[in-house]
Amino acid sequence: MKNLKPRRQTRRELVTDDYHGTIVADPYRWLENDSEPEVQKWMDEQQRDFEDYIGALPVREKLKARLESLWRYERRSVPAYVGAPTSVGGMYYAWRNDGLQNQSALYRMENPADQGELVLDPNALSADGTVAVMSAAFSPKGNFLAYGLSTSGSDWQEIKVLNLKTLANTSDIILHTKLTSATWLPDESGFIYTRYPEQDESAILDKKMTNAMVYVHKLGEAQSADRLLHKDDAHPQWLFGIDADEDNKWLFLSTSYSTLARNMLHYKPFANLDSPWLALSDNFDDCFRAIGAIGDTAYVYTEKDAPFGKVMSAKLSASGLIGWETIVEDKGEKLEDVYIANNHIICVYLRDATSCVKIFDKNGNHTQDVELPGLGSISAFSCRQNREEFFIQFDGYLYPAAIFRLDFSGGKPAKIFAPKIDFHFDDYETVREFYVSRDGARVPIFITARKGLKLDRSNPTLLYGYGGFNINMTPAFSARALAWLESGGVYAVPCLRGGAEYGEAWHRAGMLESKQNTFDDFIAAGEYLISSGRTKNEKLAILGGSNGGLLTAACLTQRPELFGAVVVAVPVIDMLRYHLFTLGRLWTGEYGCAEDRAQFPFMYKYSPLHNVKMNVAHPATLIITADTDDRVVPGHARKFAATLQAADGGESPILIRIEKSAGHGHGKPVSKVIEESADMLAFLLSVLEAGGRAAF
Repeated sequence: MKNLKPRRQTRRELVTDDYHGTIVADPYRWLENDSEPEVQKWMDEQQRDFEDYIGALPVREKLKARLESLWRYERRSVPAYVGAPTSVGGMYYAWRNDGLQNQSALYRMENPADQGELVLDPNALSADGTVAVMSAAFSPKGNFLAYGLSTSGSDWQEIKVLNLKTLANTSDIILHTKLTSATWLPDESGFIYTRYPEQDESAILDKKMTNAMVYVHKLGEAQSADRLLHKDDAHPQWLFGIDADEDNKWLFLSTSYSTLARNMLHYKPFANLDSPWLALSDNFDDCFRAIGAIGDTAYVYTEKDAPFGKVMSAKLSASGLIGWETIVEDKGEKLEDVYIANNHIICVYLRDATSCVKIFDKNGNHTQDVELPGLGSISAFSCRQNREEFFIQFDGYLYPAAIFRLDFSGGKPAKIFAPKIDFHFDDYETVREFYVSRDGARVPIFITARKGLKLDRSNPTLLYGYGGFNINMTPAFSARALAWLESGGVYAVPCLRGGAEYGEAWHRAGMLESKQNTFDDFIAAGEYLISSGRTKNEKLAILGGSNGGLLTAACLTQRPELFGAVVVAVPVIDMLRYHLFTLGRLWTGEYGCAEDRAQFPFMYKYSPLHNVKMNVAHPATLIITADTDDRVVPGHARKFAATLQAADGGESPILIRIEKSAGHGHGKPVSKVIEESADMLAFLLSVLEAGGRAAF
């Protein structure tokens, strides 16, 4: 790429911090300040460099055209039955996308397989598709929908209410909410929600998520008239989640302080909102999640004395809890989700990172197993407590998300929707293999490639990983991965420690002082792909986003010679300061906090920003961020790009791509997803074709 300017050198400042006697330099701290004109100028210059580079790659436009073709397929959510539990008077609702719509639209129908009537189209809310529906809650009788709107990918929402009879919005508007959904009052007169104190709406990245409050809103009234239901001034960092059983007899309050699966759980009669909260669990020792209630018996998922998860029940009363009983014991396989349908308990388990389903009656007697289409995942579920039917969405790396209807007859799932995609699926295969990590841990990996792949180490290979926050890497369909496969690539996804594919012990083996295990697992996955003959160092690329961006950045700094290309997307990079921004404080249970003398050493040891090696020939690297990301602030990516560009001693491109009005990724318009995917794949294929060291 001879026509480009030399790599930019970013201005440095003399900024240091003293961490328990260790002096740490932070020369690019000024890049944290989003509102500074100099930071905006830096981003514009870096983005021009990226656009000059990517625009000169002939394969880019070809990839974009193919991605648009692959994305042009209808997608549907699982249908949700809304209304009375009988078939009389109710309707099904589902989200649908014709393929290239920026946002999916909501439809309703009498038969779940029908096309239905358009109810809500977020695409009409903005010209560029950057307004997205992030939460949706139907009222008990099906007369209203409370839905939360996000702009430019922000986690902050504005809740509106749609009258489902007239399909017109009511006058209700709820502001200052984040990561919440409405819980409707039984008579549909209003709903309960969580909010935060009023703040400057224009400063998205500076807004604080402290002093959460639970309010009751009555339809037709101004938000200022809402009634406070719960807060805790003594614990401003606590988070509150509200839920109710399907019969609207009991209200549940979950209290947490971090992303760790540790919470308190309380309840009260829905008919008496002024009554005190009663404890199901009054400490943060374990995870307790209300599944629902059948009459006065509450069913709860918990990890108390159950590292893989179990289901317990308890009798509820207005005066307190009446004992616990184990309904479904810990089976030694990760219990990923639990639902109540037809007054039965439906348990979705993970078996070596693929889904399997068991059904129990309300007393815990096993009644049947569900036969699934193959090696894949249940990615969505829809049911009602008093209806016999339920729906699942099932997908895999070579299985586009399809919708199945099931009941309790023991028959096979009935497919009611399957997308049609212009791709020769029969030419490819996914295999699940196992490899050994540095300390001897046995790690599963899913590898998808063309059948009959030559094991001559010549194949461009994309290794994707995450490894954190209990998030499991089960088989999932991706149109972007199809384009990679068609280009002759291998696509591999390991189940790293930090996820919970094998229970809480697997998660804890990849967090805090054990976080290095996650990086070791990912590095070992790359070495396995090489030793098995699928690829070689120069043809191996790694990709990860968010916590996965931390993963790829850490592996880049620890083993730069192992990879031919690296993509670091919306990453957590500065492990010493991440907790100071937006949601960062919620992750200290996962990562630790540098202000803690005992935790600082292991965090500093792997923090990507502080472990970039000087004068090392790093592989081609693409860093991706967005200017409105209020989950992982873009300052992380900016500082890492500046640091890596200044330290690199090679000739490969070190680029940063900065998206406008896109946020962390949730709710991102399809058009932006395709543009980003085309850029990413063009970058990877070009540098891997050049042997992993393309000249800048």
